[in-house]
Amino acid sequence: MGNIVAIVGRPNVGKSTFFNRMVQARQAIVEETSGVTRDRHYGKSDWNGVDFSVIDTGGYVIGSDDVFEEEIRKQVTLAIDEADVILFLVDAREGVHVLDMEVTTMLRQAKKKIFLVANKVDNPDRITDAQEFYSLGLGEVFPVSAVNGSGTGDLLDEVVKFLPMKEPDPDMNLPKFAVVGRPNVGKSSIINAFLGVDRNIVTDIAGTTRDSIHTRFNAFGMDFMLVDTAGLRKKAKVSENIEFYSVLRAIRSIEDSDVVILMLDAQSGIESQDLSILHLVEKNRKGLVVVVNKWDMIEKNSNTHVEYERVIRERMEPFTDVPIVFTSVINKQRIFKVLELAHEVYENRKRNILTSVLNEVLLPIIEASPPPAASRGKYIKIKYITQLKTYSPQFVFFCNLPKDVKDGYRRFLENKIREQFNFTGVPIQLFFRQK
Repeated sequence: MGNIVAIVGRPNVGKSTFFNRMVQARQAIVEETSGVTRDRHYGKSDWNGVDFSVIDTGGYVIGSDDVFEEEIRKQVTLAIDEADVILFLVDAREGVHVLDMEVTTMLRQAKKKIFLVANKVDNPDRITDAQEFYSLGLGEVFPVSAVNGSGTGDLLDEVVKFLPMKEPDPDMNLPKFAVVGRPNVGKSSIINAFLGVDRNIVTDIAGTTRDSIHTRFNAFGMDFMLVDTAGLRKKAKVSENIEFYSVLRAIRSIEDSDVVILMLDAQSGIESQDLSILHLVEKNRKGLVVVVNKWDMIEKNSNTHVEYERVIRERMEPFTDVPIVFTSVINKQRIFKVLELAHEVYENRKRNILTSVLNEVLLPIIEASPPPAASRGKYIKIKYITQLKTYSPQFVFFCNLPKDVKDGYRRFLENKIREQFNFTGVPIQLFFRQK
């Protein structure tokens, strides 16, 4: 689970274009939800049936255009620490650069699979230019063009050979909950509060990967796995890029879970990093419970939490149908409420509505508030609705003009589905198809 491929290299060799090329096949299939920003430096990809995440390390380590060795060193360190496979991108047009040699020296110390990728081989004559990189002594050179895609297939054929296939999980049918959030919001305290009830009901099961530990939790009539990726390996230089590491860890946990418990700090509210985690949850179509911790530290009057909740939901738009719970882990306040809500969201995510019920309930609503007319005065007629058999709720609306259904009307339909059937805490997707 959670294969990670990292792209490293000095500035201006085309890392971002190459990154986009790697993840676009997947993103072309997944419909963009309006209002969800695409995370620029992290994407999902799959090749020959192997799933992996692609990380553009350059996007996380921001420096000026003339980034010095220091910044590149951070990128490479990140990649060596976190990735399963590293793609080292160089520029065939410019030939071997002194910084490429620096990166090579660092990569030599890594016990990771390294692919040397010569980018900007946009025509056959350039292939000879790419040969120059054999002098770096990193083995085979893969000539590619990020701009037109040539060579990327051959490269990916080789890359996926080095990615571990997912092992079947012995506890597949247990709900998996992950606790994520910025550093110091109380993640480990809440996990200890969950587990510290009675140590002998906790059985540790080594994670399916080196990066997540699954702890089985069985008490109070609940049985689930806690996915914990934090604090597994002490980083010597963690202070350098704590934010990047916490995002990376969150990515691993999110991909590995069914429901994500996103912890916020009551004193600092919802920050941009929380929102990027929220978008990852949505992009991966996982369930979500928001926990506002350290609530005991806040001066309150009678409607403080109502106001606080309103502000959070405003920042979370358009995905606002999410349970929010206020806790104080220190005082053990509402800790088990968090678990109850996570269980409810888990059930909501598995909910499947019978086709007959969907049509009985929604068609009259659609008739009463039909979609606005398409251009050219044609009317959109939705004839039939069904839910797909997928691991997260997806609905297909069969209609005569699927391309003409506007975002506003999509949202109207999503809200009606949420009003009529309980999908709280779960991202849902709507597709429109020609009957």
